[in-house]
This record gives sequence, structure tokens and C-alpha cells, in this order.
Amino acid sequence: MQIPHSLQPGRLLRQDIQNLRQRYRSDWTIFNQLIVASAVYVFFTNLLPGITFASDLYVLTGRQWGTVEVVFSTGLCGVVFALFSSQALTILGVTGPFSVLAENIYSLCVNSFDIPFLPFMAWALIHAGWMHFILAIINAHDWTMRYVTTFSTEVFSLLNSIIYFHKAVQELQRAHNHLSFAAFLYAVIGAIGTMLVAIFLSTAEKWQPLFHRYVRMGLAEYAAAISIIIFIGMPHVGELASLDRSTLHVSTSFKPTHPERSVFFVQFWHLPVAWIFAAVIPGFIITVLFFFDHEVSSIICTIDRYGTKKPGGFAWDIVLLGTTTALCGILGIPPANGLLPQAPLHSESLMHTEKEEILISVDGEEKVAHRDVKRVHEQRWSAFLHAGAILVFVSPPFQHVLGLTPTSVLAGLFMFMGEQSLSVNPILYRFFHLLTPHSELPALPRDVKGYRSVHAYTIVQIVVTVVIFIVTLTKAAPAFPVLIIILVPIRLLLMNKLWDRETLRFVDAWACKKGTPEDDNDLLAGEVNEKDSSPTVPDVKLQNAAGQV
Repeated sequence: MQIPHSLQPGRLLRQDIQNLRQRYRSDWTIFNQLIVASAVYVFFTNLLPGITFASDLYVLTGRQWGTVEVVFSTGLCGVVFALFSSQALTILGVTGPFSVLAENIYSLCVNSFDIPFLPFMAWALIHAGWMHFILAIINAHDWTMRYVTTFSTEVFSLLNSIIYFHKAVQELQRAHNHLSFAAFLYAVIGAIGTMLVAIFLSTAEKWQPLFHRYVRMGLAEYAAAISIIIFIGMPHVGELASLDRSTLHVSTSFKPTHPERSVFFVQFWHLPVAWIFAAVIPGFIITVLFFFDHEVSSIICTIDRYGTKKPGGFAWDIVLLGTTTALCGILGIPPANGLLPQAPLHSESLMHTEKEEILISVDGEEKVAHRDVKRVHEQRWSAFLHAGAILVFVSPPFQHVLGLTPTSVLAGLFMFMGEQSLSVNPILYRFFHLLTPHSELPALPRDVKGYRSVHAYTIVQIVVTVVIFIVTLTKAAPAFPVLIIILVPIRLLLMNKLWDRETLRFVDAWACKKGTPEDDNDLLAGEVNEKDSSPTVPDVKLQNAAGQV
């Protein structure tokens, strides 16, 4: 019996490797000023959030992970993917959801299980590594991500935004506990100021005719970096210099943050066998989180609006992700995976206009014409340069530079990241519609009966997100990625019974392909009806016989 094409083990892997061989050389032949600017831009948007999470991890993992570990992981994994991945537009880094997961695993290891955190986490990441390999071999992309809709991705994005804001509050709470009252008040001002200045500068491209176009572009692209530099320097001016302040903890040499560790290597075999097998559970949860996060990140940075032409790949990148995840576990550093919103920001920064030839018909004759199209530079230089620059920051001199950063500035950066993520989430705009008088609401498509069902859909998304966030604050926090995955069958099997088809067609869509589940159902129903209405073989014979009579 022949195995169906979609179920052939390793099919996507073979296809991805072939595509990688076709495109690899051309990925290194494109290099220009825009690519350099993109590398600088992504450097800041990746490094700064990374050290923000490092500050949080330093406290909540008992100093097992700190700035040097996060920077090392981000740079190392970024370089590996820039050199060997199928889709080099994807940006890797330590994410907020994984930070929440790691902090809760540490708490369970120390407070409940009484076992060492790093060996247990190393085994969890090793298990996650081979699980990634299995997902790639069985072509998991084809039969998982094809069923994900924007209902789940929007909830996941909103959860990320809430996590960012919560991390900011946590940073300020720690400042309140360790600083004088005057210093704490300035920390609050510094955090809010960092966020507001970054938001203000990020709108610079709309300031026309103020300043030259390139000045406005520079202010917008480096908004977060400029704001951070301003508020790093401000505490050293005038009477503010006399205030006590809390800064990011960094290493004075290239060695792990924890004083009892001297090398980046975990003796992971020094763990009871029972706990080695128990680590399969967090390994599975990490696999679910990384697979979903990385696949969505890779898809979003190559959507139609970016005009990508070269073949991409998912299975090979999942193998690569499994390899770097296991390697990070052995090195005793947090693993990196695909970042949102940095990956689409990377694609945005590489957009350019080029001429495209098209055939047009003039008086019955076909002629060649040219039109301007926007397209992304598909290359590896920007990913490689930014990741290499981040890797440089594991050296003591650059670690010292990072150590000048007040934690209040990091809190402001968290709020800025939350705002940037929230501002492009459709849930926010539908929430605004909840607060808008009915007479002022925009017109709906003709087939959608009214806003009541749309509002109910939005409220469900918000409630689900809040519930999942509350779970992240409990001992059940390590299971939250599974809750996000459960949303997929809930949307496909339950919600279509509670909402009418036209409303769902309006508010939701497939995340990885064009159309909606309702479009596919209509197409399937049409095929079934056509099949049912077509004459069967016996019917045809009867008709022929009747005709002969």
C-alpha cells in the first residue's frame, strides 16, 4: 500500500534541504546600506528586550541565569540560524512566555521538588530537542499549523503584551523594596519617561515636513535606543546623581552569573533517573510553546505583503531549533526561539521598492510595462550581523556597558514593548468598538447581522487571555502553552456552533494560509453536494437503458 504523500516521513525535511541548497548562495550576494541599517535596528530591538528579561530571570531563578546567559544564547542561536536556517528573516531571542515558564520551573525545583534547577532544565531542553526532531520528521507543520486561526494567534499576542506590562510592574515593585522613597519615585518617572519618549519618537516618520526624511526615519527606527540612552544618562545629572539606584547585574568576566559556576557547562547526568524521566513533561510543554511560537514567527515575517519569492522551509528550521534548544540546556543558558514582534519588524526594515515587468494588453497587442512593487531583501547578512554584534556583548567591557542600565529603564522598555505589541493587535480595535456609541461604529459587511456577535467574540478573546495569564501566576503556570494549543480545536469545533458563519468569516481567518475555516467548509460542502447530485454508475446504466426503450 502506498503511503499518502502528506504522511511520508521526512518529506518536508527533504524538500526544505533542497530549497536551502537552491537559495543559499544568492542569500549572501545581496548587501547594501538598507541591510546594514536593518541589522542595527534589529540589534537594538533584540538586545534591549533580552537584557530586560535577563534582569527578571536574575531575580526569579536565584541568579542561575542573568545578562551574560541571555546575551550568549541570543547571539549564539541567532548566528546558527543566520548561517543554516531555511528562513533567515526569522529573528531569535529569549521570549517573555519562556521566561515565565522558566521562573515557575525554578520555583517548583527549589520549593517543591528540592532538586537542582540547571540539571533538571538541561534534561527538559534535551527532551524538547528530540521532540522537535520528531515533529519535523512526521511533517507536523502540515497537520498542525494549517488548522491555527487568528483567534489563537491574537490571544497569544495579547498574552505577550500583558506579560510585558506585568514584568514592568514587577521591576518597579522590586525598586520599591530596595530603594529610598525619593529614588523609587524617580524610578517610576524614569520608567514612564522611557516608554513615552520611545513611543513619541517611534511616530517620527509622520512629522512631515519637520526635519529631513532620513532624520525622521532614523528617529523612528532607533526610538527605543535613543530613549534608553537618555534615561541611562539622566540619573547622573545634577541632584539626581545623589539618589541611590538599582542597575542591571552583569558578569565581570566571561563566566556564568552564579558564583558557584565557573564554566558554561551543566553536568546534567548528576540527576536521579526518576527526575530525568520527569523532565519529559516540561520538555513537552517547551516543545509546544517553541513550535507554536517559532512557526507563527516564521509565517508572519514572510506573509504576502513582504513579497518574498525564495522558497522557505519549516521542518528544517524545527530541526535546527531542537538542536540549539538541547545545546542551550547543556551549556546552562536559556534557549532562544522565534520572536514576536521582532521577526516582522525585521522584514519591515528590509522593505524596498523595485521595478517589476508585467504584460499589458494595448489595442489587442501584448506589451511589456513596468510597475513599482514593494519587496523585502531576502538575505542572511542582517540576521548574521545583528546576532554577531549581540554575541560580542558577552565580553567583560561590553557587559560593563550593559551594567550601567537602571532597572527602571528596563521597566519602561517592557511597557514600550507591550504598547508596540498591543497597538497592532486587532483585539484592541475591536475593544475600542465596545466603547463606541452604536451610531459611530463603522459599517459592517452586508452579511454580518450586527455588532453584538462581534462584541461577544472580542469579549471571549479577552476573557480567555486573562484566564491564561492568571494561570501563569499559579503553580500550574508551566502548562499555559498547552492551554493556547487547546484554543485551536475549541475554535474549529465549538465556536462555529455559537457564532454564525458570516461573523466568524469577518473576525477570523486562517493564520498560515488565505481564507477562513468557513470558506473551506463551504468548498467542502459544495464538493459533497456535487458528488451527491451526480449520477452513479447504476443510474447511468438505467438512463441509457430507458433511452434505448
